[in-house]
Amino acid sequence: MANIKFFGGQTIPVEMHRVRVVQKLHLIPARERLRKLREACNNLYMLQNEDIFMDMLTDSGVNAMSDDQLASMMNADDAYAGSRTFSELKAKVTELFGMEHFLPAHQGRACENILGQAYVTPGSFVPMNYHFTTTKAHVTRNGGTVVELVAPGGETVQGTAPFKGNMDPDALKKLIREKGADRIAFVRMEAGANLIGGQPVSLQNFREIGDICKQHGVLYVMDASLLQDNLYFNKVREPECQDMSIRDIMRAICDCFDIIYFSARKLGFARGGGIATRTLAQWDHMKELVTLNEGFLTYGGMSVKEMAAITVGLEETMDMDIISQGPLFIAYMVDQLVKRGIPVVTPAGGLGCHVDARAFVPQIPGEQYPSAALVAAMYLAGGVRAMERGTLSEDRNPDGSEHIASMELARFAVPRRVFTVSQLDYVVDRIAWLYEQRDIIGGLKFVEEPKTLRFFVGKLETLSPWQDELVDRFERDFGKDN
Repeated sequence: MANIKFFGGQTIPVEMHRVRVVQKLHLIPARERLRKLREACNNLYMLQNEDIFMDMLTDSGVNAMSDDQLASMMNADDAYAGSRTFSELKAKVTELFGMEHFLPAHQGRACENILGQAYVTPGSFVPMNYHFTTTKAHVTRNGGTVVELVAPGGETVQGTAPFKGNMDPDALKKLIREKGADRIAFVRMEAGANLIGGQPVSLQNFREIGDICKQHGVLYVMDASLLQDNLYFNKVREPECQDMSIRDIMRAICDCFDIIYFSARKLGFARGGGIATRTLAQWDHMKELVTLNEGFLTYGGMSVKEMAAITVGLEETMDMDIISQGPLFIAYMVDQLVKRGIPVVTPAGGLGCHVDARAFVPQIPGEQYPSAALVAAMYLAGGVRAMERGTLSEDRNPDGSEHIASMELARFAVPRRVFTVSQLDYVVDRIAWLYEQRDIIGGLKFVEEPKTLRFFVGKLETLSPWQDELVDRFERDFGKDN
């Protein structure tokens, strides 16, 4: 975004785009929100979109497309095999990533499924700067073990370190020494560690971990789904990158890796994904898994319209005005909450604003899912749907006990080019009101619990009638129509 200054001294992000198409929003009253929440069994994934005012569940597949993306979709080459549109997408991936070979997939977790089947074997290990829920599931279901090696300070909620998503190089060396390089399926770096607040990784750290992998002959893989935010942070926070273009930073990062995969529901502003490989042997090793699970090698489960939009979206990712919008809006929201004394992850990262649920509702033990309780309360307080990123997102330990998450975060995702500053101010206001009523909020328990990725479709209920009390308090302060 352009560095636009206000005469009055305010610090407000200014959109470098015009809004040309709009969708109507609905704000149902708090009492009706309570009824809808109970029908959804306290799982915000189960809510209907028409019952939500501000949907901040995720940035995946809900970013606003540009006019050029929409135009490109009308000119796509609709063919099952040999589509010109696929060739254009492959050429763009090769141009930006510097990798000659590309496998399409319908989204990021499909890429994880393919990589897991191709490289993870029973007894193998996958070191990561930090795990993501679906990534971990695909590793463990193939018999592997995820090892988190985030650098010291990465799991600290409040801090000033500019790259809290970095991997600890000494810890990686120790793991390889202890387990053996032949038991490392691959090293995975997430360009923007999702579950610790969308915290970025420095170019220096990408390179340092890459050197270790090369030294030991270990495959080096990047999840580039959140790379656009990471590129912004490299540009503004890392001295080496300040005189580099976004395109040059992109290539410098990609040059570190053997394989790069991404969800285009995030990177590229559309709906799809893919795996880029440096060698033909890697491509050949995985190609049959694409045809088995996704579709033919020139569409991979995507429509050609989506592929056309991704091609344009990847090029738009090279524009600083475009990729800065998300981080600047998130930083604005974080700053407003910090001013009100509300505990949030700092410094502001990518993807969304992350509230520290453990500090917000300290009365709720981890076994009662404080993050899930907080996002349920936030829906009641303002019709805002956020996402739990804490213990509920973990799987249970083998003995059936809860694996208490190291961080309990309520994530308020900020999809790109979707919300206005006044809408963010509304969310901040409702979070601030809820913080004043935080002693009312109580815990949750499962009444129907899936074994894997339970946060998607599990059903929960309250342990006390705290939600009725919260709605009573809301109607006292705001009336019955809000």
